[in-house]
Amino acid sequence: MGEWISDPVTVFHGRRLPEPARPIGYAALWHRYELTVPLPHRLAAIAQRHHQSATPEWEILTPRHAPEPTLAGNLEFALKWEGADLGILKWLFRRVPAEDVTAIVRAKPTGVYARRLWFLYEWLMEERLDVPDPGKVRSVPAVDPKHHYVPLRGKLSSRHKVVDNLPGPREFCPLVRRTPSLEQVREKRLDERARAVIARTHPDVLARAASFLLLSDSRASFRIEGEQPSHDRAARWGQTISEAGVIPLSTTELERLQRIVIGDDRFVSLGLRKEGGFVGSHDRFRGDPLPDHVSARPDDLPTLVQGLVTYADTSIKAGMDPVIVAAAVAFGFLYVHPFEDGNGRLHRWLIHHVLAAAGFNPPEVIFPVSAAILRQLAEYRKVLESYSKPLLSYIEWRPTDGGNVEVSNDTADYYRYFDATAHAEFLYRRVEETVMTDLPEEVAYLEAYDRFCREVQGVVDMPGRTIDRLQRFLRQGDGRLSKRARIREFKTLTDEEVAKFEALFQECFPGRSERAGADG
Repeated sequence: MGEWISDPVTVFHGRRLPEPARPIGYAALWHRYELTVPLPHRLAAIAQRHHQSATPEWEILTPRHAPEPTLAGNLEFALKWEGADLGILKWLFRRVPAEDVTAIVRAKPTGVYARRLWFLYEWLMEERLDVPDPGKVRSVPAVDPKHHYVPLRGKLSSRHKVVDNLPGPREFCPLVRRTPSLEQVREKRLDERARAVIARTHPDVLARAASFLLLSDSRASFRIEGEQPSHDRAARWGQTISEAGVIPLSTTELERLQRIVIGDDRFVSLGLRKEGGFVGSHDRFRGDPLPDHVSARPDDLPTLVQGLVTYADTSIKAGMDPVIVAAAVAFGFLYVHPFEDGNGRLHRWLIHHVLAAAGFNPPEVIFPVSAAILRQLAEYRKVLESYSKPLLSYIEWRPTDGGNVEVSNDTADYYRYFDATAHAEFLYRRVEETVMTDLPEEVAYLEAYDRFCREVQGVVDMPGRTIDRLQRFLRQGDGRLSKRARIREFKTLTDEEVAKFEALFQECFPGRSERAGADG
């Protein structure tokens, strides 16, 4: 094992500090005990000057905040200032003797952080410590809600005088940190804003808007995977998306959905993987795997998937923020990668499932989250890699004869306890786009389209399909009817009528150019 960090540094394991400072808390524990788990996204350090500062990766505190350079000192600091990092704690508890943790708890048996430590040790390790009842003390939450998004209520553990407010079971329990970005977007109450748009929209317009947004989401989900689906295939998957949240989530239901996604299963084994899995490419000469991400071991899949299902159910029932739950569930599913194929579209379906099951989106509307993701595909991949890329260093694997991977070390906890903060921030931004932009713009477009059709009919009596063609030609010409259209499709219109329709288009669709994929 390493030594405690005693002097200020400017770079900590490849991560640059904003000023010379001494890493403490989880950073110090990770360094001292050489933990084989990715570093937390945000770390803490003690500066030499008496001022506090912060960056996205570092919390810089003053010398008066410095803990004792011991296991007890850094653990108490971490729980107090950084919250609960279940991944770090699990790997730490594997390294240190249970007697050392027992001694820390016995030294402060009624202390808030000692009792949290005691509870989390026994919860993670499924092993009882030799610690007496703390007596009559006020119960405390296992995870500090000032640091993480967790259920407001939980079951009291009378042994520890700790309320179990963990959002999931030990088989799958990612956490999301409270950040200014998430707090800001949550204050916008996007679900209420979406309902306000729905309330002032005519039912006929709403039905058409919902239909377009659903098909848009389905097509985008295919395109994220690099596929161009036929209209019928996109429509079928859109119908599946529309049913999200209706049937309770289960492993069986996920397997049913995979069959819908795959369709032709002649070259794909359906159900939970029986072999290893990875995301990446192959060496063009030898055929060896070149993974960007290594999936969970097949032996771990039943408990991981069941844990994910339980997490989704219990956290929704506990009233947790649906977007945060959706991010943890959907991205956790993608990291586990339980199926040989179809994981990507099921990952995005899970977002819809959680939002619908929690009642976040109006019953009439599916938010086109996939379309919003498609617009930010580079950021989407960056968020995925924020955890999968550093994780690669800790997974021991060998190539198989079939060009797959076989993992030799215990990796299940990597998928159970990841930090889903960046994923929640990304998803919330995409939901914000759909509520603030996509939904109102589609409604406004259809209302403008209906007005255009009515007023064209007031000038010239023509079939709806002809009006639609006229609108499309004007849209393609930025409000002007092309010479070709005037001498062919609309040769019977007078100059005065054309001028009226061009002016009407500008009134109904101010500043609108080609709107690919829209239909009247």
